[in-house]
Amino acid sequence: MNVLSSNEKFNNRPCYKLEVEGRTTGAFDKMLRIRDTWGCLMDTSMYVTYKNYRRIEEGNYRRNEEISLDYPTKKASMLVEGDKPKELTLPGYVYDMVSGYYFLRLLDYDNMKEGQVIAMNGMLEDKFYNFKIRYNGKDRIKTKYGKANVIYLAPIMPENKLFDGENAIKFYISDDANRIPLKIRAELYVGAVELDIKGYSNLRHPLNIH
Repeated sequence: MNVLSSNEKFNNRPCYKLEVEGRTTGAFDKMLRIRDTWGCLMDTSMYVTYKNYRRIEEGNYRRNEEISLDYPTKKASMLVEGDKPKELTLPGYVYDMVSGYYFLRLLDYDNMKEGQVIAMNGMLEDKFYNFKIRYNGKDRIKTKYGKANVIYLAPIMPENKLFDGENAIKFYISDDANRIPLKIRAELYVGAVELDIKGYSNLRHPLNIH
């Protein structure tokens, strides 16, 4: 997960360019090769998506997708490789999976109750959802660097072709000023994927792991 740039522009609005890459390793890579890239341009003050893209390689499945969002007209233009352009109608300001995570970093979890649900407009492919994330309290997990206090979030997933069930994703972010992801577990229709922190750099604050 990278902040590639903080000086991007979209329709003269300043944006962050954010990108997440995921890939399988080891024996699982031989069973189901995954090379996924998810990215977006996100407004630096409103934290909403102006453009998002996905480059998906999962086994024999391929999808190259780019969506540009125009909030004044409430329209979005979707380009999928091999298909005709498609126009979408926006329900308002929306977050894709990447910008949604960065928005969640800003929330005050110290004053939330365990089980509280956070609602936001989300998008996946050409569908828009009233996306909900459940705050499951705080926990402590093991990482490569030691034990860490974490914030435990569980997106309530809408029905889709990738994730298996509404509680398919468990998301653990550091309970410190960085709020970086330390572990993610996702239940897929083809199995399960677990992501663990392997390295980090250029953090603004010391990572609270002991």
